[in-house]
Amino acid sequence: MSVAEVAPARGWPRLRLLRGELWLIFGRRRNWAGLAVLAAVPVVIAVAIRIADPVAGAGGPEFFTRITGNGFFVALAALSACLTLFLPLAVAVIAGDAIAGEAHTGTLRYLLTVPVGRTTLLAVKGVAVAAFTVTAVLLIAAVGLLAGGLLFGGGPVTLLSGQQVGLGGGLLRLLLICGYLGVALCALGAVGLFVSTLTEQPIGASIAVLMLTMASFVLDSIPQLAWLHPYLLTHWWTAFGDLLRSPIYLPDLQRGLLSAGAYIVIFWTAAWARFAGRDITS
Repeated sequence: MSVAEVAPARGWPRLRLLRGELWLIFGRRRNWAGLAVLAAVPVVIAVAIRIADPVAGAGGPEFFTRITGNGFFVALAALSACLTLFLPLAVAVIAGDAIAGEAHTGTLRYLLTVPVGRTTLLAVKGVAVAAFTVTAVLLIAAVGLLAGGLLFGGGPVTLLSGQQVGLGGGLLRLLLICGYLGVALCALGAVGLFVSTLTEQPIGASIAVLMLTMASFVLDSIPQLAWLHPYLLTHWWTAFGDLLRSPIYLPDLQRGLLSAGAYIVIFWTAAWARFAGRDITS
């Protein structure tokens, strides 16, 4: 089913198109299944740590070792765990399907009969991908908070720098982390949108975006390529931990946002240049 088929018959064309696109993304069972897998990650982490031997987890990753003392850290541990595979995979699937999926099913020509231009259509696709991305990040955080609170309780949050803040302050920092990761992953969505304009095979586009992400992780782990690291898509993703310091360490966060913004502008522009002059045959 295409957004052209689900868009309501009345309303301002741009809003109608956006509503249809959002309905297309959030109404598909496969996307619900993907969100369910993401939501299951914090639950699995919380349950596993709850039933595990506390001594066995000593010396593990920073967020994981703090979970038994405060369930707040389940959300952070889940976000950290999903950032290397599950979140990039989810974004790659949605972004890769944005244009290529319409072309593959033969509905792209009909979609362009809606009284909006190609630029608007591409912008709507980008906004919808961004909406899914932010929703996925917030879902992991929310389920992590719920699971952690039920199994380990809450209370004041001890920051990575050693200071304590109240639960309200911790929740505010978690919201900022979700915002930062949302922007970072929207950059990946922009790359996926561009790749989606290059092919009529959505699966191929999704795989290509995921492979590019994995390649970025691999290159980022090679010390001899340190000069390249600041320019890699994934390099600044883990800088979200700086939001858990007092005071917040801003330099890496600023570089991360600047990098993500540059990727969004460059690849959305590339997608527009490709899509605006493309002959639509399907």
